[in-house]
Amino acid sequence: MIENENDGADLREQTAEAAPEVAEHDDTQARIAALEEQVATAQQDVLYARAETQNVRRRAEKDAADARAYAATGFARDVLSVSDNLERALASIPAELRGDEKFKGLVTGLEATGRELANVFARNGLTRIEAMGQPLDPNRHQAMMEMPSDATPGTIVQEMQSGWMIKDRLLRPALVAVAKAG
Repeated sequence: MIENENDGADLREQTAEAAPEVAEHDDTQARIAALEEQVATAQQDVLYARAETQNVRRRAEKDAADARAYAATGFARDVLSVSDNLERALASIPAELRGDEKFKGLVTGLEATGRELANVFARNGLTRIEAMGQPLDPNRHQAMMEMPSDATPGTIVQEMQSGWMIKDRLLRPALVAVAKAG
């Protein structure tokens, strides 16, 4: 029986010696797990930062492209009033004066100026909005009044001021009169 007691003592000694190793191993495993968690968090943060940087870059590129495309918006609005006045001047010349030799040069010059202005508008992405005979589109037309007409209700029957787009954006809505029912 003494032998068995010695065997138990030896076993206790071996267990006591192994306990620090096991505790040290558990501590190392815990540190490794904590470091792996920190690495995973850091990798996730890097991915988020990259995505945010890419989004900021895309936004800046879009803003720069929009600035280039629509930089002339204020100037274009101002020049549209010149175009409107030129059209009104041409429309106000009576037909009998258009054929008169004294006014023929003036009329021809005004018409050439109008064509050149239209070409400048086209080169800079300005397009006139079609209105007459079209159904009212509140995104492009502004109804100023309703008029009795044989046309389908809601159809544009008179254009008081032309509407314009710059590229794909509304620059100025067309001011129109719309046919009303009955």
